[in-house]
Amino acid sequence: MRSRAALPRFSSILFLLFLPPVFSFSSRPQWVPQRVPVVLAQQTEARSAPHFLSPARLDVSSPCDPECHKKAPRPSYWDLRRLLAYETLNSDGQLTETAVAIYGYDPNTSPAYSSGSSGNAQRSHVRRKRQIFGHDGRFSISGQNHLLKYPFSVAVKLSTGCSGTLVGDRHVLTAAHCVHDGKNYVKGAQKLRVGFLKTKHRDTQAVHSFDLSSNFTNHVEGGHVPYAPPTNDKMKFQWIRAKRTHVPKGWIKGNANDIGMDYDYALLELKKPHKRRHMKLGVSPPALRLPGRRVHFSGFDNDRSGKLVYRFCRAGEETSDLLYQHCDAQPGASGSGVYARMWDGRRRRWERKVIGVFSGHQWVERQGASQEFNVAVRITPLKYAQICYWIKGNFVDCREG
Repeated sequence: MRSRAALPRFSSILFLLFLPPVFSFSSRPQWVPQRVPVVLAQQTEARSAPHFLSPARLDVSSPCDPECHKKAPRPSYWDLRRLLAYETLNSDGQLTETAVAIYGYDPNTSPAYSSGSSGNAQRSHVRRKRQIFGHDGRFSISGQNHLLKYPFSVAVKLSTGCSGTLVGDRHVLTAAHCVHDGKNYVKGAQKLRVGFLKTKHRDTQAVHSFDLSSNFTNHVEGGHVPYAPPTNDKMKFQWIRAKRTHVPKGWIKGNANDIGMDYDYALLELKKPHKRRHMKLGVSPPALRLPGRRVHFSGFDNDRSGKLVYRFCRAGEETSDLLYQHCDAQPGASGSGVYARMWDGRRRRWERKVIGVFSGHQWVERQGASQEFNVAVRITPLKYAQICYWIKGNFVDCREG
């Protein structure tokens, strides 16, 4: 609980919220339009029904740290076709596998494959196994004025315990490990549901929260986080069943190598439209091009039951497929969409886009010490093409990332 001493600080920050952006036109961080490859579905074959035996794991581990990933050989064209093939689980339990073809792909000209971070990136420190790095920098978002307003309204909860992000009229992007453990689909994956926060009722005696309009989210993303008096808004989840789930074969063990977490993403198609504004997909730019080198995401951390938790932090090391950072998070936040807000020169406005999927907390045991990271899967041009194809059903609408 905050004390009254926080109110003067809130007033000062409230004044800052309505200041105009400080970027000049020439120095604005901008989304760079680029032509992306085509990932096109080929033949589809039926597979044996899954078992749905194991519970979903809300954490991820891998024996491969950033240096290991950077040293891994770049996959060939045929490797990529194998890794980007995908399984589709339908709500009736039927499972199919689809092979893909790739056109227009040149890894040497893809900006997302030029991280530029190998020389100057800070090396990870040796730490205890923990998911809060120093001071807990998470913020619980409360009050329907914010919870039901974009961009917080795009965060959803999965019935398997993870988080997800609305990326289409009836599509949710999440982590593959939330529905598949690498060997088989987890308990609850067949009857998967997606939860949307909505108002249950409002206590008319509650203290009213300040309406900061869109300036709240815009300036929180810039680093100013206002204090808002608590409200007595009661929230609940409205659940929608998933119709089908797509998982890339790169995640599924036996087909993937030991760095399969590069493909820890999945797309859910709901049985009906959710009628909320969704967040657009974007190709992940190099971390150095992000405003303040920051990333942002909101999810449903298990230690704050029923609360939507927002955080932002500075991006650290990166590989072609993964982004490492020390954003504070707990199990339950995995699957959240990692996003950035930059200027869209073509539409002449600021635009938020999902550039990755928060995979979760990862540690690597090396010489008796534990190196810790929080890891997000970057949306590369090929992943953008694949996910967009899953959403749109055609490649024509997916050529620009």
